[in-house]
Amino acid sequence: MSPRHILLLGGTTEARELAAALAAHPGVRVTTSLAGRVSRPGAVAGDVRVGGFGGADGLAAWLRAEEVDTVVDATHPFAASITANAVRAARITGVPAVVLRRPGWRPESGDRWHEAASLAEAAALLPDLGHRVLLTTGRLGLAAFAHLDGQRFVVRCVEPPEPPMPPHTEVLLARGPFTVPGETELLRDHRIDVLVTKDSGGAATAPKLTAARRLGLPVVVVRRPALPEGVEAVPDVRDVLERLGLDDRTV
Repeated sequence: MSPRHILLLGGTTEARELAAALAAHPGVRVTTSLAGRVSRPGAVAGDVRVGGFGGADGLAAWLRAEEVDTVVDATHPFAASITANAVRAARITGVPAVVLRRPGWRPESGDRWHEAASLAEAAALLPDLGHRVLLTTGRLGLAAFAHLDGQRFVVRCVEPPEPPMPPHTEVLLARGPFTVPGETELLRDHRIDVLVTKDSGGAATAPKLTAARRLGLPVVVVRRPALPEGVEAVPDVRDVLERLGLDDRTV
């Protein structure tokens, strides 16, 4: 009997945890697909493929050719096009699909959040909020801020960004998890007066929000894109395993 084949669209901490949990089951074959945007991804259990599929139709063809039993989308909450293609490919082929999304952040007492629907909207808010900006929205999408010559940016990302980017920019290369003392020191050392972030959720990068709260700094939070119509995400690895009828053998 062939093993149950699960395609895991990965790239997140949760995806690596799920791959390890799935690989622990002898009757399960897990293939993790990575977009290839990060040159040194962490180790992943099971099979790994790198690169795109060629849209929803290409993914549907791959699901059929590789006899995939279930597709799990555990990509970044802002990987909207990948999620849309995964859902469409699953519907084309009839392969069951599960979407894993870590819960988003929620403001707490003392937070000075300003929500934005896009990076462009976030950029439009900055002239009224501060001069020195810590930008933690990733290395892609900096073009939305490139016209702002009245602000000075500290851009933190995992890998070097490419232009266009704001004219007054300092790049910090770092990978989480971060700590509240470390984030507080960063904000103070660079005299940051406004933080910009995507609502990525999770604990690894949340300390910057606590640090900003304690220092009384405003935070521009870019809201997540909506999930495809009719799709409801599950919040963690255990929920995915439950949907698949499997136990978590990594605990």
